[in-house]
Amino acid sequence: MTERRRVPGDVLVHLRRARDHLDRHFAEPFDLDHLASLAVMSRYHFLRSFAATYRTTPAAYLAERRVERAQDLLRAANLTVTEVCHAVGYSSLGSFSSTFREVVGESPSAFQERYAAAGNPRIPGCWIFMTGLVERTATQEKPDDDRPS
Repeated sequence: MTERRRVPGDVLVHLRRARDHLDRHFAEPFDLDHLASLAVMSRYHFLRSFAATYRTTPAAYLAERRVERAQDLLRAANLTVTEVCHAVGYSSLGSFSSTFREVVGESPSAFQERYAAAGNPRIPGCWIFMTGLVERTATQEKPDDDRPS
């Protein structure tokens, strides 16, 4: 039987800080260097320690969090799959769909249809956007500072 490698207890605090950051900021772009700096480690030491502790890479952990949030939105909100894709941090519908299928076992649209067929009440998409539950959409305008001059 192989023995699992453990990280020192004082390192766990730093790893949790980075994992909690991923949980809170799941819709933001993935930046391994930023996570490593939050954990006060080099990127390679952080990657090895995170994988040894949580048995997954930071990128795979983030993908699972995004899919979990997408499941919530697909079940409860009146949003399109594309809107959900952008709301949870994906810029590509293809990447989102393939990751969703890999984690859940069915496509996002099939998942959404299954819950819609059950007749569950749906939260209107406009309310979700107005309350800030979803910050990014595919149709949102770019900020003024990104426009060419």
